[in-house]
Amino acid sequence: MKKLALIFLLAFTGFTAMAQEKTGVTITVTIENVLKEGGTILGSLHTENTFMKGAGIQNTGAPAKKGEVTITFYNVQPGTFAVMVMHDENANKTMDMADNGMPLESYGTSGEMEAFGPPSFTSAKFEITDTDQDLRIRF
Repeated sequence: MKKLALIFLLAFTGFTAMAQEKTGVTITVTIENVLKEGGTILGSLHTENTFMKGAGIQNTGAPAKKGEVTITFYNVQPGTFAVMVMHDENANKTMDMADNGMPLESYGTSGEMEAFGPPSFTSAKFEITDTDQDLRIRF
């Protein structure tokens, strides 16, 4: 009986030790209008300092499937952010471009997309406070 009690005590201690306190909010991003199967939907969470300059402060991905794909960013602290997503069809982790500079893979950002030219942080930014957030981005 002592062994059984010890096993339960160790198991309970293990579960509570692995439980992490939530230290920020969760941002759930649903990407709409994914046109092709295969490859990966890559997503990155950016500050103004990282936007359009490489990796975000958090980066994630999910297998691409037609329709909608969801990605999630965890433990995000309050502040101003933007999300960028792309369909990396060939798994090279970069946006493929045509010779004229036009993207060959689907992409999108939070907020309003620019009609011409690259996205800007000003049009893509949103505020995080103390509540979880759901965003929708359409390719």
